[in-house]
Amino acid sequence: MAASVLRSACGPLRLGFACLCRRRPPRSLWARARRLPGLVGSARSVAAASGAGAVGSDHYCMELLRKRDYEGYLCSLLLPAQSRSSAFALRAFNVELAQVKDSVSEKTIGLMRMEFWKKTVDDIYRDNPPQQPVALELWKAVKRHNLTKRWLMKIIDEREKNLDDRAYRNIQELENYAENTQSALLYLTLEILGVKDLHADHAASHIGKAQGIVTCLRATPYHGSRRRVFLPMDICMLHGVSQEDFLRKNQDKNVRDVIYDIASQAHLHLKHARSFHKSVPVKAFPAFLQTVALEDYLKKIQRVDFDIFHPSLQQKNTLLPLSLYIQSWRNRY
Repeated sequence: MAASVLRSACGPLRLGFACLCRRRPPRSLWARARRLPGLVGSARSVAAASGAGAVGSDHYCMELLRKRDYEGYLCSLLLPAQSRSSAFALRAFNVELAQVKDSVSEKTIGLMRMEFWKKTVDDIYRDNPPQQPVALELWKAVKRHNLTKRWLMKIIDEREKNLDDRAYRNIQELENYAENTQSALLYLTLEILGVKDLHADHAASHIGKAQGIVTCLRATPYHGSRRRVFLPMDICMLHGVSQEDFLRKNQDKNVRDVIYDIASQAHLHLKHARSFHKSVPVKAFPAFLQTVALEDYLKKIQRVDFDIFHPSLQQKNTLLPLSLYIQSWRNRY
């Protein structure tokens, strides 16, 4: 179904949070928010905000995350202090796996790196981690929070399967990938926070799927520059769009219809996740702060009429640290 039909049948996408300014945080909270990295960029403010004058493996994980997953870095800073270093380790582990695909020239080398991480996880659970910064910090997190090994292995297995350079056959295949990577990461984050709750798990599943879909959309211009397209083939075929249309940065209506349908699916998962809001323990909310960045992207892509190549989509939101802080203060996701 074309986007125009969807728009007329369903109305415009309802993307957007309730106004953040409805209740102005106390003056002291605004002052603390200004100290978040991104608002003040010095190394000293980073150390202060993270609670770490750290050197060594913990500092390595924090810096890796700050450089490679800035949104995840900001979200981790807003976790309770006793959970923060474990979250940095977990997300650094995810970054290490995520960057394998783009850092190797041959699939065989990528498989070897994945095999290293499989053995590393096995060794971590035998209390014999290798002398590698992320592995050491992950071992500490596992010991501290008794993290479920199955979720760590699922992330590795799914990243390994994704080493093949091929598009997702359908939206369900993309969602399965997101469930086994992004959602698994959130299940582990909930364990770090000491949350065991079925409603929180359901919310994490949907948020992870939304994250995976949005990540796929955001990476489309980058992948296109390397002559790769990973968008679900079933939706492309539905609108008569080929991979070549994306490689040529075609901005026809049919191309925007593909992006509209995919973005709508991400929005639907966010809506489902928020439907559990009243049932999810407040203790779990910090794990779900990434919804702020997801919502921001979906708003921006709607404003440019789903033109995936619009320059504004590549610009960093300088107010994201403040938005995250306010959402954290309001106990919302």
